Amino acid sequence: MSYQFKTTNIKGKQYVEVNERIKYFRFADDYKGWSISSEIIHLDAEGCVIKTTVCDADGLVKATGFAQEDKASSYINKTSFVENCETSAVGRALGMLGIGIDTSIATSNEVSMAIAKQSAPKKEELKPMTADIKSQMVNAVKAGKSEQVVKALVKYSVTDKVKKEILEAK
Repeated sequence: MSYQFKTTNIKGKQYVEVNERIKYFRFADDYKGWSISSEIIHLDAEGCVIKTTVCDADGLVKATGFAQEDKASSYINKTSFVENCETSAVGRALGMLGIGIDTSIATSNEVSMAIAKQSAPKKEELKPMTADIKSQMVNAVKAGKSEQVVKALVKYSVTDKVKKEILEAK
């Protein structure tokens, strides 16, 4: 009997989540005594690269997976890019081992992040924040339209300090 992984549908395709791959690895008899270890290959204030290695009970390398994350690539990565990178690397290593790859080696996390990166405006596509636009946004926040302002802010080149000034306007 084969194991039935829970999957997430993304744009019509099923992807296995990393937690499903880890659960299978930890509880399947085939992998008793095996290990997963991660190593930071590169880390700076802007991003990281992590390598994950899967070894058998004798310490022989059976699979590796690499992942790269940029701090600025998503809202969650502002505080958790290293953690997300490790999760992706673990998912890829387990995928390379053959766990949860019926449709793709990519995990649902990786696909979701890739879609978010594709839909996010590029820095060169961002509009400059003028004093007039900032004033209009401050007035909109004061009028109770914070949600609309948050959605509009992603289109402008603006520092976190200015965003805070706008969104905390009274």
